[in-house]
Amino acid sequence: MQGKGKKLGKEERARRFTKWFWTILCIPVGIFLVLLVLTASGAFGRLPSFEELENPKSNLATEIYADDGRLLGSFFIQNRSYVDYEELSPALVAALVATEDARFYGHSGIDFISLARVAVKTLAFGNRSQGGGSTITQQLAKNLFPRDTTVYRNPLVRGGRMVVTKLKEWVTAVKLEYNYTKEEIVAMYLNTVFYGSNAYGIKAAAKTFFDKEPSELNVQEAALLVGVVNAPTRYSPVRNPERALARRNTVMTRMQQNRYITRGELDSLKQEPIELRYAPISHNDGIATYFREMVRNVLNMPRPTKKQYGRDYEAELARWESNPVYGWCRKNFKSDGTPYDIYRDGLKIYTTLSYDMQEYAEEALCQQLAAIQPRMDAQVKRTGRLFIKTSNEAAERIIQNAMRYTDRYRSLVKQGASREEIEEDFRTPVRMRIFTYKGEVDTLMTPRDSILHHKQIMRGSFMAMNPNTGHVKAYVGGPDFKYFKYDMVKQGKRHIGSTIKPFVYCFAIDYMGMTPCTMVPNLPVTLETENMEPWQPKEAGRVEYDGVLHPLRWGLARSRNNYSAWIMKQAKDPKAVADFIHQMGIHSYIDPVNSLALGTADVSLFEMVGAYSTFVNKGVFTEPIFITRIEDRQGNVIASFVPAVSDAISEQTAYTMVQMLQNNVIAGTGVRLRNVYGFRDVEVGGKTGTSQENRDAWFMGVTPNLVAGVWIGCEDQSAHLVTGGEGASLALPVFGEFMKRVYADPSLGVRRTDRFYRPPGAIEYRCPDSAEGTGYSGDDEFFD
Repeated sequence: MQGKGKKLGKEERARRFTKWFWTILCIPVGIFLVLLVLTASGAFGRLPSFEELENPKSNLATEIYADDGRLLGSFFIQNRSYVDYEELSPALVAALVATEDARFYGHSGIDFISLARVAVKTLAFGNRSQGGGSTITQQLAKNLFPRDTTVYRNPLVRGGRMVVTKLKEWVTAVKLEYNYTKEEIVAMYLNTVFYGSNAYGIKAAAKTFFDKEPSELNVQEAALLVGVVNAPTRYSPVRNPERALARRNTVMTRMQQNRYITRGELDSLKQEPIELRYAPISHNDGIATYFREMVRNVLNMPRPTKKQYGRDYEAELARWESNPVYGWCRKNFKSDGTPYDIYRDGLKIYTTLSYDMQEYAEEALCQQLAAIQPRMDAQVKRTGRLFIKTSNEAAERIIQNAMRYTDRYRSLVKQGASREEIEEDFRTPVRMRIFTYKGEVDTLMTPRDSILHHKQIMRGSFMAMNPNTGHVKAYVGGPDFKYFKYDMVKQGKRHIGSTIKPFVYCFAIDYMGMTPCTMVPNLPVTLETENMEPWQPKEAGRVEYDGVLHPLRWGLARSRNNYSAWIMKQAKDPKAVADFIHQMGIHSYIDPVNSLALGTADVSLFEMVGAYSTFVNKGVFTEPIFITRIEDRQGNVIASFVPAVSDAISEQTAYTMVQMLQNNVIAGTGVRLRNVYGFRDVEVGGKTGTSQENRDAWFMGVTPNLVAGVWIGCEDQSAHLVTGGEGASLALPVFGEFMKRVYADPSLGVRRTDRFYRPPGAIEYRCPDSAEGTGYSGDDEFFD
């Protein structure tokens, strides 16, 4: 009996041991399961819903495209764009899986084998080199739904929060695996991570570091980008190339270990150096910077106010209300009721801009400005003055106003600096970079002198559009957006000088029944001013008032002010002329006085190109259009745009004006296009313009399929060339160089053989150059 009792005692102890063993083993598992259930139910804070998982929100860059689909640039808080799995190179996927989650295709969001490894090696032996065991899906969950970043000092609280955070990520990872395929998860991960250099997502990273699409990345490039993600600064190929190379080779080694590449390939690829085409994306750099900024401003444009636009208020308000592009982001709303945000919503904006024409325009403008700049520099050095006919007090006011607009001035004011301290700071030399047409220069200069330096820089702008469609094809608002933010195509307005004269002549033809052959005496003309005082406009150069009768087309070709004044005297109603010019497409305010015929109105180049296109487009004004459609992040078209059109003049009048503009090139101030640029075999017309004292130089050029305008001047109107600043000398060459490049590129569809539209039964005017003449000169092909 005693033996039997001993035997039962051993069995009892064994049962108890087994019971306690399983109890001790199951309690943590049970607690874990309870915590998991509580986490999934939201007891420790909300988890992303299935709807959020299906449509994860993140800051997506809005991309802006040229007319051929090439990327012009992006608007972003984070430079991030999405790509699909099919747009990824196989090497990229292999590098990611091999490095971050070798068993990715075999688990459902949580890799329990990796977790066991972490538990044993990290927790038991303190070996933290094994990582945290997170799968790609868990890392995606963390990226899409970031952790609580609150810092907790209490280690118990900190540990508890970490456990809850991990549980949330596990639950979210399982949900992601349930909602998406493995391929979609890989693409989402690569789209969300940060690669350094302000590149979020693989598309931005591939463009920034290699100027490639993700599908074009080779093995070593893919390995480098996957390796960078671990520590974007530490492994940056720009800042730390040696570390980046070692990390890249580590990633490729793991690719070999997981049989994505062979040993021979690994050994060969390890010998390859890092070859970057590093071009960090910036709003200040790249192609069409002024155009991109204009698009951004127009889409975000608030409702105009009278205080902001003054005399142009009514025209700007009418355009804002009637044109859906203006203020589009403020006028349109997403399904959740919030307005569109071009910085976060990942829109795709398709524009009318020609990528190649834009390059040609930027090259032509900068080439001419670089050629002009030495003349301005020599003039300032010779005279000792930048601001012409300006008192020292007025010049100082210009400098002081410029100082107030600088970041340095605002920073000093914010710090509480006195006026004397600010002045001293601006007169103290500091290291800085300044703009020159030979490239940026590092120098030691006072901030005050840097202001004067940049005000001495010649500026210019250019715009070209298709007159038949209204599509803006090239847009250059200045020489360098980084240094000169003010857009002189659409934002800036200047006196347009003689470029207004074709509209005055058109009024005479369309409203007063005159023709290009209407004879006018070459005599000075006296008009009344608003004060009822006599006013006699002067000519730009030395001319002889010989009293000889010349046709109107002679006066326009030679840009004679007395002929424009004669028309105004016959019209007797400056307001009627101003209204007519508005009808042609000029929205800016035009003071209804006789002097408007000399171009005293301030008008933008954007408006001038649109209005001149009316002559070529059969007398129909077409509002310049620069966006054709907008798509959301899924590629759905959410807006499309067509230009507004209105009848302005008859086809016959438009054709007559085209002939007169052609004559300006054949026998007038635009003759350099034929003699210097070889445009004798093409149909081209134009008009030069120079405002008072050479402050603004203009040229407006027309061809059958392109109308373009050029402005050249300085930031301040009191800074200008004293001599040789006419439109024919400064502005016309930009148009000539641009068109030479365009004609030489057959892919653009603009040919030297293009011909202006000729209405059926159109009248061809043939008239002598003077009442005493015999007809026309032998080289005047206009009337042949």
